[in-house]
Amino acid sequence: MMTLDSLRAPSKRPLIATIVADGGMGKTTLASLFPRPVFIRTEDGTKSIEHRQDVALFPVSKTSQEVFEAFGALLREDHSFHTVVLDSVTQLATMVDAEVVAADPKAKSINQAAGGYGAGIGQAAEVHRQIREVAGLLAEQKHMNIVFLAHADTETVDPPDGEAFTRYAIRMHRKYVSHYSDNVDLVGFIKLKRYTTGDGDTKKAVSDGARILTCYPTPSHISKNRFGITEDIIFTADANPLADYLEDING
Repeated sequence: MMTLDSLRAPSKRPLIATIVADGGMGKTTLASLFPRPVFIRTEDGTKSIEHRQDVALFPVSKTSQEVFEAFGALLREDHSFHTVVLDSVTQLATMVDAEVVAADPKAKSINQAAGGYGAGIGQAAEVHRQIREVAGLLAEQKHMNIVFLAHADTETVDPPDGEAFTRYAIRMHRKYVSHYSDNVDLVGFIKLKRYTTGDGDTKKAVSDGARILTCYPTPSHISKNRFGITEDIIFTADANPLADYLEDING
C-alpha cells in the first residue's frame, strides 16, 4: 500500500540518453567519452575507438537473447563500469524483427508475423520495452549511466493543427521509438554545423567539419532534454559535450 512514509525528495541519479546520427558522425566516439564505459554491441561500429584502452566491449551480439545476457551480467556481477552503451538500438530493432518473423513459419515480414494485424510489431515492441526496463535497473541498482545509440532517418509529420513537415527521427518502427525517446533524460542528434554562402541561384550550404549536438525541442528533430539546454552544443572528439550534466547528476 502506498503511504506518505514512501515520500522522498528528488535525488541525483545517472543519465539515460539516446544519441542519434548518420553513420560516421561520432556516436560511438561520444559514447566512449562517458565515465568508464562498457559497450553492448549489436553491430561492430567501434573502429573509431580501437586505440582506447579504457573502453570495454562485449562480443557483438547475434541475437536479442545475447543482448539481455550482457545486461544481466552487468546486473549480477561486481564491476567498476559507470556507463553502459547499447550500440545500436537500430540494429537491435532489425534483429528483433527478424526473430519475430522467423518464429512464424507463415510470415514473410514483420507485418505478417504472429497472425498479422500489427501483432508481430507488438511482439517486437515488447522486447524493446524489456530492454528499456533492464537498462533502467542498471541505472537504479548499479548507478550506471545508460546511452542508447541509434541511426538517423527522416519522417513526415502531419499535425492536425498545421501543415505537414519533415523532421529527423530514429530509424526504426515508430512503435519502438517511444522506449528510447519518451522515458529518457535526453535525445540528442549529432550533425554537421552548416553555413550558407552565396545568394539566389548560387546559395548553398557548406561545412567546415565541425559537429554539433542538438538536444532541445525543435520541429527538425524529436530531440529533447530535462536540463534546460536550449542551444546547440559543439562536439569534438576529445571532450564529452554533456560532461557538465553528468557531474550535476553523479556528483
